[in-house]
Amino acid sequence: MTVGISTAASFSMRVSSKAHYGLRMMTEFARAYGRGPMSLAEVSRNEHLPLSYLEQLAAQLRRGGLVDSTRGVHGGYRLTRRPDSISVLDVIQVVEGEVAPVECVSHDYVQGTCVREGDCASQTLWRRLKASIDTVLSQTTLQELVTDHALVDSFAPLPLLTGRMGLRAVQEVAHV
Repeated sequence: MTVGISTAASFSMRVSSKAHYGLRMMTEFARAYGRGPMSLAEVSRNEHLPLSYLEQLAAQLRRGGLVDSTRGVHGGYRLTRRPDSISVLDVIQVVEGEVAPVECVSHDYVQGTCVREGDCASQTLWRRLKASIDTVLSQTTLQELVTDHALVDSFAPLPLLTGRMGLRAVQEVAHV
């Protein structure tokens, strides 16, 4: 007898591409911090992300006060604060809004909306999960992401391997 979770009815909590791409763009700005503005075309090349999508995200990040922009030949975007003072939660809230695993634990939830509100056995779990997620995201800065990433790359860079044998080698390295 096999016991498990059916993939047809599996539960999934995922970070949106908007939040993921926004964070990737912000880490590029963090790497460039103190060296002047960085163009979105450069971010697009470095991160292999669509320029048109980055333009939309950059506008949101600018309106949210996390980046500013400079026009012209040497223009681009830069962080408005040091990378160690911008949290991952700051970025996600600007591009995506509040992080809440279920509606009833979000800040804008209207009491009485759910008919199971008084009898819900799992609401405490969702509140604890939201608090944990918010804590991790608010305590992780762009500087930490950039530093950790650079450190990992310097110790164990993955070789650029292509083809069938390359994929097998990467899979073997990943299982070590």
